[in-house]
Amino acid sequence: MRRRTLLTAAPLAAAGVTGLAACGSTGSGGSNESPDSLTYWASNQGTSLENDKEVLTPVLEKFTEETGIEVSLEVIGWADLQTRIQTAITSGQGPDVLNIGNTWGVSLQATGGLLELGDEEFEALGGREQYVEAALATGGEEGTDPASIPLYGLAYGMYYNVKMLEEAGIEPPTTWEEMVEAAKALTDPDKGVYGMSLAAGSYTENNHFAFINAVQNGAALNDAEGKPTFTEDGVVDGILRYLDLMQEHKVVNPSNAQFDNGTKSVTAFANGEAAMIINQNNANATIESQGMAPEDFKAIPFPAPADAVDDCASHLAGINIAAMADTDNRDGALAFMKFMTSPEIQAELGKPFSSLPVLVDGEPTFTEDAEQAEMFMEVYAERSAPLPLVPWEDQFETTVGQAMNSMFATIATGGKVTREDIVTAMQTAQDSIRA
Repeated sequence: MRRRTLLTAAPLAAAGVTGLAACGSTGSGGSNESPDSLTYWASNQGTSLENDKEVLTPVLEKFTEETGIEVSLEVIGWADLQTRIQTAITSGQGPDVLNIGNTWGVSLQATGGLLELGDEEFEALGGREQYVEAALATGGEEGTDPASIPLYGLAYGMYYNVKMLEEAGIEPPTTWEEMVEAAKALTDPDKGVYGMSLAAGSYTENNHFAFINAVQNGAALNDAEGKPTFTEDGVVDGILRYLDLMQEHKVVNPSNAQFDNGTKSVTAFANGEAAMIINQNNANATIESQGMAPEDFKAIPFPAPADAVDDCASHLAGINIAAMADTDNRDGALAFMKFMTSPEIQAELGKPFSSLPVLVDGEPTFTEDAEQAEMFMEVYAERSAPLPLVPWEDQFETTVGQAMNSMFATIATGGKVTREDIVTAMQTAQDSIRA
């Protein structure tokens, strides 16, 4: 199988049509007008919105002590964040600095609503070279100045319940086929236990696995001209493979079709309702907060099929940080972005947010399990691929992800999803973007 490396990520696609209007002008009531203050929209990274506030407040106070700039914080859940950002860009009523999912980097850059980061801005940030190269590439289209920089690195892994596997005499799986067989052996619906739990009602999780499975099959989601190619055999077969965990193999509780975020599947795992989950490394914090001791679970790379073309185990996941184009405190916003990506703060936030460092020389702090930390860093650095770095990427997430939500709902209620059904859904998604 082909092994990838972050530092030689796949070529980026060409530009497309912008999706939103540019941000409003200064004085429109959007950004804070005082040079001694900033507004900051943070994404939910911890176990709850309140937990994020508790973690971030002393960090922001430290920034205020160093710079004299007060930071007004709002933490926004993932279900609302993209809509809030889009509204802020179209209305001009936004913050000074905000977090974005790194897969939205190119599409949000294309709106013109985020501050583009040229040589002058990167000098204020401390230089381009400090960031992991391919993580930085998620901030903008190839050949342009990015509009965001990496903040928290993430990668998928397959978590498993140590006791459940040991009692069943099962070795941690190394291939998709072994994973399915292990999940079958560990499934006991009468006891309310399944081999796996999936966030099958989350369009973001579903599109991530559509992408990862497609890459494992050697397929791409866009062609050299940047046009979507969702109907390729490798894409369709990858989606069917994922759906069949619930449909054919019956190792996923049908109720998981209502799990609209990854935290719900993590909670099912922590409560002993599932032996395995596929989740990003920030699951650690939630698993432990639910009462599971660190020695009770381990994580391994998400396995590919034995005959996979590529051993991709994750999309290049993570959170970026950006400034709004119409901020009235540009210097303060850049100073804050530099502070949040500094080695000290990266290390401080890496533990509570279970994130991977985005700096070239960064060391993971999210776990004391050196083996687990090394595994996730290896996946992040060598076995991850970026989602399509094109302006329509957000439309891929919604169209393909929501189509898969509907497919899982069909399966959960006793219906059948065929390969032809997937082709039809992918053609519809592809046509909507190409139009």
